[in-house]
Amino acid sequence: MKTLEVDQISKLMLLLLLLGSGAGANTYAQELRDLFCKVKASVVTVRTVEREIKPQSGGEFVKTPGIGSGVLISADGKVMTAAHIVQAADRVVVEFTEGKEIPAEVIASVITADVALLKLEWVPADAAVARLGDSDKAEVGDQVFVIGAPYGLSHTLTSGHLSARHVNKQLMGGLRAVEMFQTDAAINKGNSGGPMFNMKGEVIGIVCNFFSQSGGFEGLGFATTSNLARRLLLEQNTYWSGLEGMIISGKVARIFNIPQEAGLIVQRIAKGSPAELLGLRAGDARATFNDREILVGGDIILAVAGYEISGDGKDFDKIHARLSALRPGSQLIVKVLRGGKVVELSAEVEKK
Repeated sequence: MKTLEVDQISKLMLLLLLLGSGAGANTYAQELRDLFCKVKASVVTVRTVEREIKPQSGGEFVKTPGIGSGVLISADGKVMTAAHIVQAADRVVVEFTEGKEIPAEVIASVITADVALLKLEWVPADAAVARLGDSDKAEVGDQVFVIGAPYGLSHTLTSGHLSARHVNKQLMGGLRAVEMFQTDAAINKGNSGGPMFNMKGEVIGIVCNFFSQSGGFEGLGFATTSNLARRLLLEQNTYWSGLEGMIISGKVARIFNIPQEAGLIVQRIAKGSPAELLGLRAGDARATFNDREILVGGDIILAVAGYEISGDGKDFDKIHARLSALRPGSQLIVKVLRGGKVVELSAEVEKK
């Protein structure tokens, strides 16, 4: 047997390395393809209709469509999605593969964590139920993939890695004390509410608002962890108000003559929601403050169930806990600023 020259050995080793890396890539691609085929039937597109103020209309409302993603997590028709997609929606429809559209209602929502739970009117026979994984076991560097409907393109797969874990008190517009994953898997408008899977095909996150300066993907995507979503939506009593609002304080609060430190200005209200049944009024005119457009002319909430709205939002957890503890027939009192006067609204609110 002839002795190989040094340069021949080097070339042979390089060839083996290249063949080995190619095999690894092919194995990963095959594994990802198989997992996608296994779980895709559990992923849904969430379509909504909500009322919006028509620009330059003098308060005329029009119906506008919205889109997001979600995942079926129980055989009885529970779907996890993002709160901001469905919070103030008048109508919610969930679309499965093959175009099956099923009406759904919001039964729980936690805005601070951007997660919500829907209940389908019925469940397709061919739908798959996704398994919620233990997000505490996920590590930075793990391979993950996301399935959703970016820009309405349903069942689109993107893959990447778990880039970081966050427990941040101020991230993305006021979300407080939220356990989140950061990923480099591409996430765009329409992905919100969709599942983040690990390489076992388990849901370890629910995609929430992504951070973007341009409105498109910039390498930073975020998902609320599955353990937090499970705890908030499945293990605790959670309330859906059907109200979309924004805290105003400081100079802006003084402009609105709010008789306290801060208030929650009502932006939108879902038709038939507890907020509408309570008699709350949504905004009916557009205004811009600090380069941000808001709806004005509606109620400004000063206190809920005896808890005053604060500028830092620290009472939100107490308010949410109080609302979640309401039983059918419970009396709820909300104090609002309406037309320059402080008014108390009271109603018996049934939980969904």
